[in-house]
Order: sequence, then C-alpha cells, then structure tokens
Amino acid sequence: MRTTTIRRHAQLRQLADELIARHYREPLTVAMLARRLGTSPRVLQRAYAQTGRTTVAEQLRAARLQAGAELLAEQSIAVADVGRLVGFRSASAFAAAFARRFGLAPAAYRTAARAARARSAPPVGAGRPGARSARPITRPRTAATGPGR
Repeated sequence: MRTTTIRRHAQLRQLADELIARHYREPLTVAMLARRLGTSPRVLQRAYAQTGRTTVAEQLRAARLQAGAELLAEQSIAVADVGRLVGFRSASAFAAAFARRFGLAPAAYRTAARAARARSAPPVGAGRPGARSARPITRPRTAATGPGR
C-alpha cells in the first residue's frame, strides 16, 4: 500500500473518530459518517480496517457505552433513559451491549461505581479551601494567655 493512502486513511479515521465523539447521540450509520466526511462507506470501513482493530460500528458503540457508563456513575437517570440519551434505540439493546462491554448490568455498574466513589471520597470538609472541619481548632489555654485571649 502506498504511503499517501496510509496517511489518508489515518486522517480519515481520526476525523471519523472526532465526528463519532461529538455526535454519538445521533442515529449514525457508516453511510451517514462517510457522507459527512466526503467519502464512500467502503473507503471509511477500509480506513478503520487498516489503522486499527476495530470497525466504525464498534467505535460508535464504544463511544456510546463509555458515555452511558459516565452517566450511570454520575447521574440518577433511569437506565432506559441513559440508553436513549447515548443513542441506543432500546433499553434492552443498551443493557445487553453494556453487560458485554463492562461485565455488569447497568444498574449493578451504577451501584458499584457509587460505592467506589464513596470509598474514595475525602471526609466532609477535607481538601476544600475555606471548609470547616467537624471540630473547631482551638489554642490551648496557658497562664500567659488566659481565658478568651
């Protein structure tokens, strides 16, 4: 394969990855992505095949699932709504794909992510400038300072 073709495929793949990252919520297809990039679906698929171990569809699914995992960990949105928000047509398709990718059902992932975050959270007031701690810090009283000084 020619060097210019390899370079062109790498650029096309990078542009496609950027489009997927920005528009994963939309009902994208390989044909739609190719049209937006000014190429054919076959050339786009070839670019993915030659520059990595993934396909266009796998890249799109990975972007959607990663966004779904972040929403599940950070928001209190119903699992079905998370699936729709990240571009899946049905809750069951989202749940099945999520379980294949992460090894947990979406609800179980949410529970595990929140538990992990709770374990690693600093104590109340710790680490924030100007935050008050649970007990106020006082100076010990001495005969020289007396009470209230």
